[in-house]
Amino acid sequence: MQKKIYLAGPDVFLSNAGEILGQKAEMTRAAGFIPLCPGDLEVPPSGTKKGLGLAISAINEGMMRDADAVIANLTPFRGLAADVGTSFELGFMCGLGKVVYGYTNVATDHFKRCAEYYGGALTTSADGRTRGPDGLSIEDFDMADNLMLDGGIESRGGVFVVGNAAKEKLYNDLSAFAECLRLISLRYAS
Repeated sequence: MQKKIYLAGPDVFLSNAGEILGQKAEMTRAAGFIPLCPGDLEVPPSGTKKGLGLAISAINEGMMRDADAVIANLTPFRGLAADVGTSFELGFMCGLGKVVYGYTNVATDHFKRCAEYYGGALTTSADGRTRGPDGLSIEDFDMADNLMLDGGIESRGGVFVVGNAAKEKLYNDLSAFAECLRLISLRYAS
């Protein structure tokens, strides 16, 4: 039986969302899997914005329960870190005991992105932790993103692929996604 892969990520917010999600779905099918993409299923009318949001959430959770694995686009989105919805989806899949893989199109690790955010104005506090000028400590674990994302993927035998897309192709470069597909194919082949 073909494995189903849930394709998580902020791709649904892109101006070319249909094109990117279509390419990812086709690549997933070509690799021998069934793609499950947010936005694939029709959302029933709800009458309120909140009702619509809850309906979309329920549909996505249903697709994740039905999936065997997830490939999550963890490219920083609207800030320093991965999209919060995608982070939830990754955690949800980890909690369900599913196979989890992720990728980012940004090669700069989480610590360096935080340092850039603070303009390099970092200090070491008495407890030995690196902190920004606001006093908040910064994770420094040589990881692509928050330690829970990297840890969730790797502790389940998945891989967090780090790409290095040009800024203008940050959300359109599918090289790291293709590598996740290759690696997950190898996993299921063995």
